[in-house]
Amino acid sequence: MPGLEASAPSRRRRPAGDGPLARFAKLVLPPIALFVVVVVLVELVVVAAGIPPFVLASPSAIFDQLVQYAPQVLAATLATGLNALIGLLIGAVIGVLLAIAASVARPIDGMLAPVVAAVAVVPIVALAPVFYTLFGSTSEVARILIASIAAFVPVFLNTLRGLRQVRPVHRDLMRSYAATPSQLTRLVTIPSALPHFFTGLRIASSLAVISALVAEYFGGPRQGLGSAITTAAASSAYARAWAFVIGAILLGLVFFVLTSLVERIASRHR
Repeated sequence: MPGLEASAPSRRRRPAGDGPLARFAKLVLPPIALFVVVVVLVELVVVAAGIPPFVLASPSAIFDQLVQYAPQVLAATLATGLNALIGLLIGAVIGVLLAIAASVARPIDGMLAPVVAAVAVVPIVALAPVFYTLFGSTSEVARILIASIAAFVPVFLNTLRGLRQVRPVHRDLMRSYAATPSQLTRLVTIPSALPHFFTGLRIASSLAVISALVAEYFGGPRQGLGSAITTAAASSAYARAWAFVIGAILLGLVFFVLTSLVERIASRHR
């Protein structure tokens, strides 16, 4: 019937150039092109201006060192990445559990607020020597704890905010449908809090990598990226130090991509 045809929603056809490959190219190619342009410009500036390596190593020298010391860079990246991953998981779990407790009971929220505020401003340079003294200079526990503390704060704050975003009218509507507390949590509270949780997790993933790396500057086992960077810089091998910095950058990107992938999978099943 004409009326039904007019009211039926028309399916929009995607343009021919809007497939997965085209979207991937639009997402990936611009930053790669920008990176290549920046590397070429830096190489030209360093060579033309004669900038010494201790000020800024040339990208070609860094690439040579990255290829030459690829096994060492990979081993150091895995060591730092493992500490950051364990710390991220511990901090995220504790952050979520305490956020749930704080959202349910106001007294717990009142007790946790000053503690979280204090933890958020504690510098890593102050914690690292204390933890190395407590757990020993040959243990990785200190670095894991530092990464956990760094990851805990954004996960806790963002998850707590998400749990409080549920509007009372939505809860009342579900109760009017005789929804059980478990159904209310599963259908209303968790979907509302998930975006905030993953925002905190993305921030925490970067902080965990940075914290685990910086903690390596102050002692402990010598197989991580931070130790490798300080050793190379102390030996005046500045291009090699930058090669390990590249490993740290790639590690941070891997953590960011993994957390984004987990968020995408979780959002697909909502």
